[in-house]
Amino acid sequence: MAAWARAARALLLDVSGVLYDSGGDGGVPIAGSAEAVRKIKASSLKLRFCTNETQATREKFVKKLQGLGFDISVDEVTAPAPAACRVLKERNLRPHLLVHNDVVPEFAEIDKANPNCVVIGDAADNFSYANLNEAFRVLIGLENPVLISLGRGRYYKETDGLKLDVGAYMKALEYACDIQAEVVGKPAKMFFESALAELGVQPQQAIMIGDDIVNDVGGAQQCGMRALQVRTGKYRPGDENHPRVKPDAYVNNLAEAVDLILQQLHE
Repeated sequence: MAAWARAARALLLDVSGVLYDSGGDGGVPIAGSAEAVRKIKASSLKLRFCTNETQATREKFVKKLQGLGFDISVDEVTAPAPAACRVLKERNLRPHLLVHNDVVPEFAEIDKANPNCVVIGDAADNFSYANLNEAFRVLIGLENPVLISLGRGRYYKETDGLKLDVGAYMKALEYACDIQAEVVGKPAKMFFESALAELGVQPQQAIMIGDDIVNDVGGAQQCGMRALQVRTGKYRPGDENHPRVKPDAYVNNLAEAVDLILQQLHE
């Protein structure tokens, strides 16, 4: 049995590209993934769903996954928007939001008058020139500009193909304003540490399973976790030659990863 599977007490699962491919009328489950989640929950392993989803509130996101056949609840999800809200409150920041319309309710209790920062997420069709320029003007007009990004992904997969993610637009604002964004989603260390704290386990006791070589695998490994890359979602064969990030293992899909880990538990 592979060494990476030993002594695991908890699994952290990426969602889009691991459980399902998004797009269309809500998405398409990846074969075997719903059953794999059920197997984890029937085992002694702790489980956390770790997503950079910023196109919906957690409640709406979870409802969609439940409709696809997944056993998941809101309190099992670690997501960027709630983490960003904690940062905003702690630092008395008032955001100008460049986010998807469906995630705006996550910021309902945040003061947004006279903005002193910008929060950017995967705004999809809201990434127009006018909206990006408005965010630029807010930042460039501040003495100490603060840009908070809900992720830095390059692209993601929907049923009709690959789509540009928030990282491309974050980089545009960084370049234009000569600043560095503060990332609260994956691969930020704070994101993974929050998930581990919610599970009550140490990094070496957890395995991250994701489709993104940098944000999922690289981010988790930097926190001391083991990390697997599935060959689903945004995975590309070229990932296996990545110059910096080397997963602890490649697996064809979530179902295969879970079966291997559970076999180790039972030996």
